[in-house]
Amino acid sequence: MKKSTLLVVVAILAVVSLIGFRLASNKKKIEAQKQPVVKANVSIPVTVAPVVEGTISQQLVKTGNLIPFKEADLIATTAGKVTKVNFALGSTVREGALLVQLDNRLKELSLEATQLSIDRLKKDVTRYNTLLAGNATTELQVNDTKYNYENALNQAEQIRKQIADANVKSPISGRIVQKAIEPGEYITVGKVVGHVLDVARLKVQVPVNESDVYRLREGQTVRVTTDVFAGRTFNGRISYIAPQGSDEHNYPVEITIDNANGLKAGTFVNVDFSQKSNQKALQIPRAALVESIKNPYVYVINGNAVARRTITVGRDFGDTIEVLSGLAVGDQVVTTGQLNLSDGKPVQITK
Repeated sequence: MKKSTLLVVVAILAVVSLIGFRLASNKKKIEAQKQPVVKANVSIPVTVAPVVEGTISQQLVKTGNLIPFKEADLIATTAGKVTKVNFALGSTVREGALLVQLDNRLKELSLEATQLSIDRLKKDVTRYNTLLAGNATTELQVNDTKYNYENALNQAEQIRKQIADANVKSPISGRIVQKAIEPGEYITVGKVVGHVLDVARLKVQVPVNESDVYRLREGQTVRVTTDVFAGRTFNGRISYIAPQGSDEHNYPVEITIDNANGLKAGTFVNVDFSQKSNQKALQIPRAALVESIKNPYVYVINGNAVARRTITVGRDFGDTIEVLSGLAVGDQVVTTGQLNLSDGKPVQITK
């Protein structure tokens, strides 16, 4: 009895296991049938456009910051105690004006003593020349006296130079924009005691590319504008064109504004050269950009597939974008269908 019962239990377990196996197998088949059939290497239809090098015809306008026409440091050339400062922050000074005076009393006393020696030696030279004419002295004595006299004159000139150098003078005309000295201070050689700017005239330096710079000339009149004075135009002239360009074939061009009329150094300005620029540049359709101009990349045709290519963009011309790097003339870029693409995806070009 017990043996038959055990056989029945084993049989039931076997049947249950078989049923479970069948159900699991059928479930996998059903789930597999529900999965969509994905065809590998399906070509995505796209449209393309070539990368072209086109001529950009637009007004030649460059931007830059105004800088002083001249500027200079006020530098001490000798050491000493400052006795007088003849300028304040914002003062207008002329070239050669005495700005800082040092204590020169010892040098002045030395000059006075040397001058007394000069006066005495001058009389000795006259006296010895008279004696030589009467054969009352030797030619050697006369020459020694002349040597001492000329040496004293040289010493006096050196002292005068030292006194002059001790006084700091303005190297240019302009306004004081930095003051770093007060009376009573002791200064050393090379100390910068102030800074002066010539802002009666201003200038701006801008880079001009090779294709445009040959149509410019020194002395040419240009128009300068700034957002600070909207609607107002300042007259400038080209004062310098660099004879040598940079590695990028840009040439520094300097423009001088003779009558600044309230403009200040550091102001951002636009320089209009009043002529068209016919610069060449690589261009692609704006529609080829997958993302914004801040994070630009495109898909380039590579055989029967596409390759993702990061690019650097320049100017925006509306329907087209300037490409500075990442593409070459003749490359084919995808203009529609990018949303379904990824790097290496096969494509089919449609018209």
